[in-house]
Amino acid sequence: MSTAEKILNVRLPVELHGQLEQLVQATGRSKSFLTVEALKSYVSQEQWQIADIQAGLQEADQGEFATAEEVRAVYAKYGH
Repeated sequence: MSTAEKILNVRLPVELHGQLEQLVQATGRSKSFLTVEALKSYVSQEQWQIADIQAGLQEADQGEFATAEEVRAVYAKYGH
């Protein structure tokens, strides 16, 4: 292990552990590799969502809202 790595111990539900074991067997990858890949994907997605929400809040704070006409146009195109 390089000095740029940290150890993380986690408790997994039995079912999730079993699924991870199945992936290990199917892919020949280690549990550590698969877990790191899954965490990278999750963290990346969460960071994107948080940044997008923060940008939207900043726009709202600046008064940048969709007009009623713009909202109606979106509902007309995709609406219910």
